[in-house]
Amino acid sequence: MEDYNKIIESLGVRFIKARNINILKPVTIQNNYEIENSLILVNKGIVSFGKEKEQCKEGEVFFVPGGRPMSITYGSNKAVSLSKDEFLNNKELYFKSFGDEKPSGENYSYVSFEAKAFDSVNFFASLDIPAFKIGKSPKIISLIKSVNDEVANNAPGKDRIIKVLTEQLAVELIRYILKQGLFVEQFATNSTYFKDPRLIDIFTFIKENLGQDLSNKVLANVANVSEDYVGQYFKMLTGINPQDYIEYQRMEEAVNLLRTSKLSIREIGKDVGYKDTAYFCRRFKMMFGIPAGKMRRRESLINV
Repeated sequence: MEDYNKIIESLGVRFIKARNINILKPVTIQNNYEIENSLILVNKGIVSFGKEKEQCKEGEVFFVPGGRPMSITYGSNKAVSLSKDEFLNNKELYFKSFGDEKPSGENYSYVSFEAKAFDSVNFFASLDIPAFKIGKSPKIISLIKSVNDEVANNAPGKDRIIKVLTEQLAVELIRYILKQGLFVEQFATNSTYFKDPRLIDIFTFIKENLGQDLSNKVLANVANVSEDYVGQYFKMLTGINPQDYIEYQRMEEAVNLLRTSKLSIREIGKDVGYKDTAYFCRRFKMMFGIPAGKMRRRESLINV
């Protein structure tokens, strides 16, 4: 239990967004990919996810960890199947957000958030777990509704309340996982490598130097191990090779800059370590299923 407390205490949780969504027409989004984690509450109707098309029905919740492409079907009737790019080009045909007004037809609510251990590691992505159904959890359901209520609220302290509620939501999710005995091996692995100071040094160095050379030779110097060993060492503890982890971190920061800055696509690519803009754009679309420019138009948090 002490190890789990250490993990929870290390987490930096950041609210990303929350919405209440009316499903206008049933749709399947193939290989949907998001960096942030999402908890989705089905208020009415059915949402199905994953290869097995597991169904989440009225009053049930499921969790989608960031960094995992997956298929999601919204709506209980026959759905049209679209790529992520096709869906975003026609999103208004399928979804409509709503606030205080009473929704019509099938609808759901969601909260998206980031959870990083030691300000470096995407915690749920590091577990390498699939999306999974939670079912009916009164605490988690109440928190999802409360976050969405605050998002629609202009009362003083709104941002502070949202921050606190989102942190509580992340903790309740971890408590649920532990109570149900889910992903025991993955949690055990995480608690082990969070104790390794050399690995934490590598995580921190990568985070602080995304635009610089992050070859295995450089990482080996940070961890004070041989260049031949550093890749094996990193993968042994985390389950992924360091260069795949680095690309994920670079793309995550690119999304953050698209949301929060007016930097050009070229400047963003360079800032996160890609000298070739065309290559950066290809890798970005390959990972997220949409071009960087479209991601900016969809996700921007500032007026550009």
